[in-house]
Amino acid sequence: MATISTADFKNGMGLRIKDKIYTLVEFQHVKPGKGGAFVRYTIKNLKDGRVISGQTCNAGTKFESVNLTTREMQYLYNDGANYVFMDNETYEQVEVPPSFIGENEKWLKENDNCQLLYADETELLGVNPPMFIEAKIVQTDPGFKGDTVQGGGKPATIETGATIQVPMYMNEGETVKVDTRTGKFVQRV
Repeated sequence: MATISTADFKNGMGLRIKDKIYTLVEFQHVKPGKGGAFVRYTIKNLKDGRVISGQTCNAGTKFESVNLTTREMQYLYNDGANYVFMDNETYEQVEVPPSFIGENEKWLKENDNCQLLYADETELLGVNPPMFIEAKIVQTDPGFKGDTVQGGGKPATIETGATIQVPMYMNEGETVKVDTRTGKFVQRV
């Protein structure tokens, strides 16, 4: 376990604090007129996504460093208990429990490539779906002739089970491109 001091801080690096793994969002070295220098930093918990800001420590404090890596894997299927991913290089299959998928479950489509985040090459922290997915609309109200993009939107359920807002002119069976970060309609495909 490598330790680093606050002088080695870089945005995006992994830290282990009280047996939890965080990524360093931002930091600032502060040298007040009186007293010793300190560091103010913001961290993000990689398990639950919570951001903790306003943390401080003395300059030179030691932290345990964590090597964060991402591996691109193809989502194969859900066997009912676990999600199965395959490494595109080694063809090794990895079973991931639903707790690691969380809200991203609604963006997983079979055969899409996802990013799996690992700490120190062994401990799985989470699964990120592709930034954009293309999916068919399986349920929505019918569109009407003359409806335009500016005319508002309507809810539509796509094949992954997610509900998104689409323009009024979209109909069932059409394919849409969706931004998985925001859950918003991008364009008709």
